[in-house]
Amino acid sequence: MTSFRSVADRLTATPAGSSEPVDVYHKLLHEPHRADTAQLRLFLEKQLQSANAFPDAFPGDLNGLPQWIEANAIKVAASYREYLEGRRAGHDRTFFSNKAHALYFLQHVAPTKLVDGAWLYSSVSHADDWRYRDLIRTYLEELGDGEPALNHVVLYRKLLADHDCAPTETLDDEYYLQGAIQLALGHLGDEFLPELLGYNLGYEQLPLHLLITAFELNELGIDPYYFTLHVTIDNASTGHAHKAVKTVLDLLPNDESRPDFIARLRNGYLLNELGKGTQAVIGSFDLEQEVVAMLERKRSFGQHMHSDYCRLEGLTVNEWLAKPGQCRAFLAALENKGWIKRHQDPSQSRFWQLIDGPGAVMFGVFSGYEMQLLRDWISGNWNETGAAKPANPFRSQFRNRPRAEAAETTPAAQATHSTSRLISLLSPAHHCTPEGLHATRAYARQLAEGSLAL
Repeated sequence: MTSFRSVADRLTATPAGSSEPVDVYHKLLHEPHRADTAQLRLFLEKQLQSANAFPDAFPGDLNGLPQWIEANAIKVAASYREYLEGRRAGHDRTFFSNKAHALYFLQHVAPTKLVDGAWLYSSVSHADDWRYRDLIRTYLEELGDGEPALNHVVLYRKLLADHDCAPTETLDDEYYLQGAIQLALGHLGDEFLPELLGYNLGYEQLPLHLLITAFELNELGIDPYYFTLHVTIDNASTGHAHKAVKTVLDLLPNDESRPDFIARLRNGYLLNELGKGTQAVIGSFDLEQEVVAMLERKRSFGQHMHSDYCRLEGLTVNEWLAKPGQCRAFLAALENKGWIKRHQDPSQSRFWQLIDGPGAVMFGVFSGYEMQLLRDWISGNWNETGAAKPANPFRSQFRNRPRAEAAETTPAAQATHSTSRLISLLSPAHHCTPEGLHATRAYARQLAEGSLAL
């Protein structure tokens, strides 16, 4: 059994230096070979210190973990049943006020979703130790066993592409924290094994927000499959939550290191509390504020692109866009001029006619997400009173899913690799690529056959 030092001991032994979450995130996702292990260690230690301030809801007796997980699942199921009863009684959506709100959510949780499962990466190097087998299986299932239609990162990338809502600039640091923690744990998993196990135990429990998110995305015409897939595989009976409990009990030491291991396990569990969580992201959305912020971001690209023929309240469009901070007033001027008719069908607004459709003079200026922001802002409460009623939220709009595309079979993807090369291609930086998907299938097959040569 590996010897585990206390968090305090390792903090004092760590060299000076630090990294911000966004820096850790991009380095490990795009240049993992250049990662500074000492800085990653310091990063994780700092996060563990922060997490230690949260209340500890962990059961006192680890033998009671299965019952604890089951009780949580029962509680979530009861809360979701209450939510559904409210919706049947005519209550409004709890999470998303409109489709733009939902796309904002997808965009801002993307840094975490695009490294799904990353914290488990180190486990694939331990196929010869039966105690790691459930961790490995969990990681491979996050990777869809190499099938593009089941690989979680491929699915999320497709979801963002389908709605043209991928982040176009670096988000605030807090949105990268959970992803950075996952990547760092995956990179230093052997050194931080207790923390990894605790984190995995918390992350793989089924949360209420996942169920509500899937329901409301479907209602808004956004395929919830990425989220419903997690509902099924994270179950407490045989799924990832069950495997997380089993792995903790299998890897728990029986020597003098046991108390320290458990303390670190608890601290790793609390890492799930850090960063901006799902409901905080949802609660941070303000439609008009997002519209104004979007126009401010685009202002510098459009300030010299308009003719001076039209004037709004004495200023040309170029003059309105020339200085920062004028976009809110510019929107008001468009309203006053009648170019935007709020709380009506957007197609009745001249401004919308300029940007929507292949014949529009400003076609292509705005992304799908930006168009949805403008549509929902212009329509306002018309969505509630004048627009067509949405489909029955209790009926899936996406039952007839297209068949999964076959994985890429280029010569590079078909190449036979050594086990070390397979493991490298299973990393968070590569597993969603054609070669990584092929490597995942090869690794999973060899694991099942018992032919991996480590």
